[in-house]
Amino acid sequence: MIKLEHVNKYFGDNHVLKDINLEVAEGEKVVIIGPSGSGKSTTVRCMNFLEEPTDGNVYIDGKQVTAKNKLEIVRHSSAMVFQQFNLYPHMTVLGNLTIGPIKLQKKSKKEAEEMAYRYLDIVGLREKANVYPSTLSGGQQQRVAIARALCSQKKIILFDEPTSALDPETVQEVLDVMIKLSSMNITMVVVTHEMGFARQVADRVIFMADGTIVEEGTPEHFFDNPTNERTKAFLGKILR
Repeated sequence: MIKLEHVNKYFGDNHVLKDINLEVAEGEKVVIIGPSGSGKSTTVRCMNFLEEPTDGNVYIDGKQVTAKNKLEIVRHSSAMVFQQFNLYPHMTVLGNLTIGPIKLQKKSKKEAEEMAYRYLDIVGLREKANVYPSTLSGGQQQRVAIARALCSQKKIILFDEPTSALDPETVQEVLDVMIKLSSMNITMVVVTHEMGFARQVADRVIFMADGTIVEEGTPEHFFDNPTNERTKAFLGKILR
C-alpha cells in the first residue's frame, strides 16, 4: 500500500532522512517511534507528499507519486491526523465532517451527514455534532479530526503524533479511539511516543534515529528482545 524507496530529504544542509526504505502492506498497522529530531514526522509527511523527497521514490497503492500527480493520488488514497487539530473554527463539528465528502466525493448533504454521524458514534461524540470546535476539549477536537479522516473514506490514515498536543488526562480517550480503528481494515502509520499503544496495536514497530531506520520488528521483538544498542538505550530511558 505504501512504499518508500531510497528516500532522502534535505532541509538546506540538514540531511533529515537518509536512504529510507520502507513498505507498508494493506491493512497493516505500523508504529514509528524514536527520539525527537529522528525523522519520524518527515517520513510520514513524505508518504503523502506534504514533504517532497529530495530524491528517492514514493509509491501509494502501486502508483509512483510525483510532483505532478500527488494531489490526485494522495486525495484518493490517504488522510492525515496532525498534532494540531486543524478544524474549521467557523463550522460546527458536523460541518467539519461533511464539507469534504460533499465537495470532493460529491455526496449529497443527507449522505454526508449520515456518514458523519456513523463516525461520530465510533469516536463517541454524536452529541457534539452541532457545537463549534472552540467549545470542545483538546481530546474531543482530536477525536473529531479522526472522525473527519474516516469520513474521507481513504484506505490509508497517517497519524503524526496525534496525542502530543493534548493534556495527559485526554490522551487515553484519543488512544482508545485509535485502538478501535486498529480492528478496521485501514492501513495505519502512526508516529507516537505512546509505547503502550505501540505494544497493543502495532503489527510492526519501527525505531528511527538520526534520519535512519535503526530497527524494526513485531512489538514482542521490539520491546522484549531488541538487538540494536541504540534501540536498547532509547527503550531503557522511556520504559523506566
